[in-house]
Amino acid sequence: MQQYFLPIIIVIIIGFLAGTILTLASKFMAVKVNETVVKVKEILPGANCGACGYAGCEDYAVALANDPTIKPNLCTPGGSSVALAISNALGIEFEAVAGKTAVVKCSGTYAKTNYVMDYRGLQSCAANKMFYRGRGACDYSCIGYGDCVDACEYDAIKIEGGVAVVDNDKCVGCGLCAKRCPNNLIDIVPGSNFVYVGCSSNEKGAVTKDKCTIGCIGCKKCEKICKFDAIHVINNLAVIDYDKCKNCKMCINECPVGVIKFNN
Repeated sequence: MQQYFLPIIIVIIIGFLAGTILTLASKFMAVKVNETVVKVKEILPGANCGACGYAGCEDYAVALANDPTIKPNLCTPGGSSVALAISNALGIEFEAVAGKTAVVKCSGTYAKTNYVMDYRGLQSCAANKMFYRGRGACDYSCIGYGDCVDACEYDAIKIEGGVAVVDNDKCVGCGLCAKRCPNNLIDIVPGSNFVYVGCSSNEKGAVTKDKCTIGCIGCKKCEKICKFDAIHVINNLAVIDYDKCKNCKMCINECPVGVIKFNN
């Protein structure tokens, strides 16, 4: 039996030394946790969407904890309730969240445009875009495989007639769908602005009209009718200045192809 005592003693000594070293290391090498960061992070929804302008909820929490000039109302998925909770936690003035929503700058449904290829590869917008340029006649059209749908955590977007459609009752303006769209067709706009252009084509009017019956033809009628200088045709496409737009709908009524819409 004595032949086993020495190995056992050695193992015990090694275990004791290792435990001592780990205890000392945990004490002297420990990273101090900022309790404010932890508190704010627990309030945030954890979507890590980047709508606040930071890489994720933790980065936003760190910024709030260390910089008093950072506004507590940048989290659109959390809304004003989260902004209020953060304000209370940090002891700063509350500001309500300015609502945002997503709009899809394409109206080329099956009935309005055509597909030029029978794509049978991976059913993904990004894959189809990488393989070719999309399957539609228009280079700027919605590819329609729903990468944006997969990205949305709020079930706020779906594919109808081959085009992404946003459910404004569910959309929180987080921007995850916009980041996923390979054709950059989704914009995040102020929730108080309801007018948007459902097209992204920069081709000349005749070319656009030949490919899609509801594409912007750059006629500038919207630009001429607007009393607030809020819409201009830039590179053959009507573009709205949301800082000036009053939601008067005059451009909607004037558009000959019906591509300017009201996002109710």
